[in-house]
Amino acid sequence: MTTVCVVGSGGREHALATVLARSADVIVAPGNGGTHGRSSEGHSITCSPLAPAEIEADLYVIGPEAPLVDGLADQLRASGRRVVGPGAAAARLEGSKAFMKEIAGKAGVPTATWASFGATELAAAIEHLRSVPPPYVIKTDGLAAGKGVFITEELRLAEADVGAKLKGESFGRAGQRVVIEEALVGPELSLLVLCDGKRAVPLAPAQDFKRLGDGDTGPNTGGMGAYSPVPFAGSGLVGRVLDEIVEPTLAKLASDGIEYRGVLYAGLIVTDEGPKLIEFNIRLGDPEAQAVLPRLDGDLTEMLMGVAEGAMWVEPRFVADAAVCVVCAAPGYPERPRTGEVIGGLAEAATVAGVTVFHAGTSRDDKGVVRSAGGRVLGVTALAPTLQEARTRAYEAVEKIGLEGMNYRRDIALAAAEVEP
Repeated sequence: MTTVCVVGSGGREHALATVLARSADVIVAPGNGGTHGRSSEGHSITCSPLAPAEIEADLYVIGPEAPLVDGLADQLRASGRRVVGPGAAAARLEGSKAFMKEIAGKAGVPTATWASFGATELAAAIEHLRSVPPPYVIKTDGLAAGKGVFITEELRLAEADVGAKLKGESFGRAGQRVVIEEALVGPELSLLVLCDGKRAVPLAPAQDFKRLGDGDTGPNTGGMGAYSPVPFAGSGLVGRVLDEIVEPTLAKLASDGIEYRGVLYAGLIVTDEGPKLIEFNIRLGDPEAQAVLPRLDGDLTEMLMGVAEGAMWVEPRFVADAAVCVVCAAPGYPERPRTGEVIGGLAEAATVAGVTVFHAGTSRDDKGVVRSAGGRVLGVTALAPTLQEARTRAYEAVEKIGLEGMNYRRDIALAAAEVEP
């Protein structure tokens, strides 16, 4: 019997565990209030407080970016483990936005024009802001849990944001280098790609929703929902992304002696000139994973085992059904989420046809009571023959969940559902 260790505690890790448990026993370290139980195929999902290196497993899948940037994949590989996740050298693609931009430039990847400034360069950063047209896009160089991007039309707000970041007031050390870049115009697209060090194989495209409120209003978050498939992202567009963005980046890394073995997430804007890179992430997206993985028609364990061993032998296939994931967030998210609240209605939500409730920021006490324990609390995913029906099912399930002050967007996949064939 194959055992897989999934590292992490969020909704992405719950989705990974759920799909991996179709063919393997899964240990989630540390897991959350929902990562336990048994799949319909009879495989177990359990949580463990142990460090990944202390867990015996046949395969290790590292979910979040922080341990990858810190070199966990290198440490596990050094002890002979099979690992899905890039080493620390390749993880800099997400760990430093300036590094990512430099690699993209050297690889000839189409991306926004940009400039980078460190903690001692506030005056130069302000001068640069005043020389470029709005909207202003300001990013922390380091990891900020998806919340380090600030976009505004107002110069004074842009200057204040740069000042707060470079002084360490808003994101600590992660923000003491910023990237200021051109605002690209067009729909966003997320493409998750399996990389085994030799080949790059795309998963189904998805689109996520980063802003807190309907109509893309409010602050940036870690993601308030996602859907897949994406009506405008056919095989031709996916091919362009691979040819113009993913493959040149992997080739540049390889020429520098850096192997990429894991999942590469390309965050894109589809402009009038074609797809352009916004960012690379070094792992499955969250909440994109909750929309893409449930559509997988095949053995995820075998696929990821091939990634880890450097020779993928199973090609990903996807069901025709659409998936819509709606994130339910704690009141006060993203600035000051309120935690410790009892969450009701989970069993009722799961009875809606095609719905799976993925836990993210949850905990479960000794009496089995589930409480909120983070900003993004749940991801409610529905599968259905059309995006419109998947939306209906997802929101029907969301309405059954009881969490005082819960916040969620009501327009996830709305525009796409209106134009789907």
